[in-house]
Amino acid sequence: MITTGIEPQELVDLGFYEDERHVIEEGIRHILRKHPEYKIEIAIERYKDETVSLENAADIAGVSMEEMKETLRLRGVALKGPEHKEEINDDAERARRALR
Repeated sequence: MITTGIEPQELVDLGFYEDERHVIEEGIRHILRKHPEYKIEIAIERYKDETVSLENAADIAGVSMEEMKETLRLRGVALKGPEHKEEINDDAERARRALR
């Protein structure tokens, strides 16, 4: 495995980061900036696994809900309806705001 030769703890020890978790978080942010398509893949997988709603998947992917729906459709992923009354109410409120 090719590495940078620098361990996360070394960056912590030098005072650049609070802890290794912060080093990893920044590394992930840089990866996602370079590869924004990864966010879409993560959003799709989480939606398929039913760990996030359509709205949350769109937020993760950084796209609108309509774009997320289209992406899912193109990937052959069936849309799931709202499971809770709160989700139905949230959807209705978003629709009302969009019509204003």
